[in-house]
Amino acid sequence: MAPRKSPLFDTATTLGKIMSFLGVSALCGVLAAGLIFPLAATGGAAATAGSQMLEELPAELLEEPLSVPSKILAEDGTELAQFYAENRKPVGIEDISGPMRDAIIAIEDERFYEHGGVDARGLSRAMVHNVTSDSQQGASTITQQYVNNVLINAQSLRGERTTISGTKTYADKLREMKLSVSIEQEMTKDEILEGYLNIVLFGGRNYGVEAAAQAYWSVPAAELDIAQAATLAGLVQNPNGYNPLVNPDAAESRRNTVLSAMLRNDYITQEEYDEAVESDLGLDPDPENAGCYHAEMGNYFCDYVVEAYLSNSDIAPTREARQQLLERGGLQITTTLDPDAQEVAEEETRNAVPAGDPSGAASSLVSVEPGTGNIKTMAQNSEYGPEDDGGVLVNYSSDFTFGGSRGFQGGSTLKPFVAAAWLEDGNSMSDMIDAGHGEYPAYTSWDATCLDNGIARNTDPWDPANVIRDMHREMTVDYGLYWSINTATVATAHELDLCDITDLMTRVGYRNAYDGSELNPANPSFVLGAYDVSPLVQANAYATLANDGEYCRPRAITEITDTSGNTYEVPEATCEQVIDEEVVAELNETLIRIAEDRTADGDPEFPMAGKTGTNNTETSTWFIGYSRGLSTASWVGNPEGSHERYSLNGQTIGGVLFEDVWGSLIAGPLWLDYMNRVAPDYSTDEFPEPEDSPWENPESSDRYSWENDGRETGGESSDSDDVPDVDDGDAGDDDDDSDSGSDSDSDSDSDSDDD
Repeated sequence: MAPRKSPLFDTATTLGKIMSFLGVSALCGVLAAGLIFPLAATGGAAATAGSQMLEELPAELLEEPLSVPSKILAEDGTELAQFYAENRKPVGIEDISGPMRDAIIAIEDERFYEHGGVDARGLSRAMVHNVTSDSQQGASTITQQYVNNVLINAQSLRGERTTISGTKTYADKLREMKLSVSIEQEMTKDEILEGYLNIVLFGGRNYGVEAAAQAYWSVPAAELDIAQAATLAGLVQNPNGYNPLVNPDAAESRRNTVLSAMLRNDYITQEEYDEAVESDLGLDPDPENAGCYHAEMGNYFCDYVVEAYLSNSDIAPTREARQQLLERGGLQITTTLDPDAQEVAEEETRNAVPAGDPSGAASSLVSVEPGTGNIKTMAQNSEYGPEDDGGVLVNYSSDFTFGGSRGFQGGSTLKPFVAAAWLEDGNSMSDMIDAGHGEYPAYTSWDATCLDNGIARNTDPWDPANVIRDMHREMTVDYGLYWSINTATVATAHELDLCDITDLMTRVGYRNAYDGSELNPANPSFVLGAYDVSPLVQANAYATLANDGEYCRPRAITEITDTSGNTYEVPEATCEQVIDEEVVAELNETLIRIAEDRTADGDPEFPMAGKTGTNNTETSTWFIGYSRGLSTASWVGNPEGSHERYSLNGQTIGGVLFEDVWGSLIAGPLWLDYMNRVAPDYSTDEFPEPEDSPWENPESSDRYSWENDGRETGGESSDSDDVPDVDDGDAGDDDDDSDSGSDSDSDSDSDSDDD
């Protein structure tokens, strides 16, 4: 049980105050005096005890770097966003107006240029006042306040609980006094004043006079006039209580008190006083702009960068430490973003699907540079922000672990990688396959050597269908991919080891968008795009095809430095040859024809290749395509999910009614409009031709004639009027349930997805 407090020391009474004063100041007064006059001149036990305590107190102020904002920059140095716990912009004393310097001295420490760090006269006055009055009066000099703020800053940077004025012990105060006297011997008065005006709080999260001047009047500290300077100087005593944005009347009253002090100390004339005291606050605030919400552009890219930064344990050992460094460490995070391309991406996504479209549709564009993995753009049609404000915080382009969605079914955009596995197995795009095979009975065996029993089985009967029924016939692998025939892709996969297909997809970066797990070959329907994947993964996988089979890990950050010149470790561009160049060259012949014939109407502005995709319920549509220098995923869909109730069919999107929605109807034109504007800024070289093409005339469109089977003999050109009125290049689309089922756990229980 704590001892009962004596009424003699009840500081609620005047007698208690006097007794407290007499009991404590006998030692503390001698100590304080000893900081100004040599203790050797005093005598007695108090002097001896005080001398010993003073010797034990630190005399050196160890300054930590000031907590300053961090910035995220585009590749050209354009500032995208800043982050801070304390909004501070340090400036030199020469960049602080004279009235500001005069105002702070007049109200906080009028004998600043006379004392040596501790003002004995002010200290005596405060002691008498505090003993004889119910109110408390401070005696801290500007030097002491500077020391106190430096100590608090150091505590904050170390993650310690800060010691504020109301919780200080006498030892704390004495330490401040000794440090103040010491620092006055090491720094000039102007250096102390500069440090003080850069560290002190001026309301909200605005620390330092430069940030405060910009926050309240949108001017630099060098341009603060008398009235503005007096307002800021008045804030120091009670930063929130006198905040002019929150309590303008209190702020104005306090400003006038400061003006009186300036007049009394001859810093201003009576005329200047009268003019200032009669003026209003004249606020012209610059709103707080911390975080991705206030990013100049690329809000969702900014969000991705922050998550990538916080996930990098090479920067600091814990996520909490990395967060503190971001908010206080003055980092400059240089990214891969191309601001010009980003501006186009943001414009085109909203041209395709307006923000908040009543249909519920959304759009996304993300571009990756082949050969580096650098993410050049990341945009979607929504406004970045909380749902309550009509915004969207989910980044449609990225995986769940990076603040994104759970991904979207890829549909036929995964079919090229089945064809690539076919080629890796020693086959040719000109090989004939039986796409007429219909149902795969329950427990049909599929080679899958990476599974425990070496096979996968569809537990239910699986009948992958095509939109056009007469496509159930023999055809070349090339023809099946060009027209996106489901039965052709499934027949191709059935002749392969499913593990070879998932292995290839993993090599180019495919993974489950929700948990990052690798694709599971146990369910054969994955070959038709049943997995949920993110647009970023799609763009980067196709960048591998643009880069002759060399996969580069996607990255958003190229450099991190801080104000002290330190450099932090970030992932380097990491590339690896994962598909043979000849395989990619032969595959690209088909993908070039798809992009040029079915997307650009045969008249492209630059060499291009790509593939459309639409999932089973028409909730996700895609065009993934690339030039030699830029790979872009265009996604248009309903982000709510893949259930048929979210289908875009029959919806009016951007003012246009769509009875059916395919990858080539909105996502394709969105991709083309964007790439026509951006791709010329990157390499537009021709794609390499295979050394041994299976085609006598690779550029001929004859083999894609609707009446043909993909061989170079017979049939009409694909420009024939006999081409059915279906999705451009997606004749394999089918709305029927084509989930194959599996006797093993699958990464997805969704229906398979077709163009």
